[in-house]
Amino acid sequence: MIEKDFVVEGLRRTRIDEYLEKELERAGYGGMDVQVTPMGTMVVVYAERPGMVIGRGGKTVRAITQKLKNKFDLENPQVEVKEVDVPELNPKIMAHKIAAMLQRGMHFRRVAYTTMRRIMAAGAQGVEVTISGKIRGARSATAKFTDGYIKKCGEPSVKHVREGFATVQLKPGVLGVYVRIMPPDVVLPDKVEIEAPRVTETPAEETSEASEVVEDLEEVENLEEIEDLEEVEDLEEVEDLEEIEDLEDLEDTEAEKKDADGEESEK
Repeated sequence: MIEKDFVVEGLRRTRIDEYLEKELERAGYGGMDVQVTPMGTMVVVYAERPGMVIGRGGKTVRAITQKLKNKFDLENPQVEVKEVDVPELNPKIMAHKIAAMLQRGMHFRRVAYTTMRRIMAAGAQGVEVTISGKIRGARSATAKFTDGYIKKCGEPSVKHVREGFATVQLKPGVLGVYVRIMPPDVVLPDKVEIEAPRVTETPAEETSEASEVVEDLEEVENLEEIEDLEEVEDLEEVEDLEEIEDLEDLEDTEAEKKDADGEESEK
């Protein structure tokens, strides 16, 4: 069954990861990736100090390659070592650093807060450190420390949040260290960006056409004003003529009245 093949492959990768973590703990092991190619199986190892993984003259790499071929039945394994760019953003490395500090006898609260400050200073969006075991006394307890913003559920917590785990053996018992980091380049699906309104500039041709239209409108308005003035002048002339005619009529009536008065006086 194909489901069984997936389970077997997952168990093999987990065993390879545990083996590399144990062998390369001093080199700052930061995880691995297995890629199956037509030429064989490519195992990419991420480490804080790749020189210790390679070894003098490639001795350590050859030993790891031989072990992967004989113990884990990998076909033509090829080991490639890559340096971790920012170790503070790798949860595996930071979990092992916390375990090392606890091994030296430092208090768990001081260790947790110091590590969180380093991780947040590297640009992480959020971090969560969990230390469980006999940290306070004879009874087991769990101490959880968080800083920043980190997703706890849903697909973003599985897809974007990186996880690392380490154990440390102390006199009271075994302590487990669990580190979760949300990297700075994560874009959550519920993020909304508000863009500023865009101001479109009119081209030169449209500006010239608009100016021509404005000039035509001004000319039309000027013509209308001239026509209105001419009409007003015509009306004034008509009114003047009417006034002249009225004056002439008045003069005629006055002359007729005088003639009539003269005739009556003669009689």
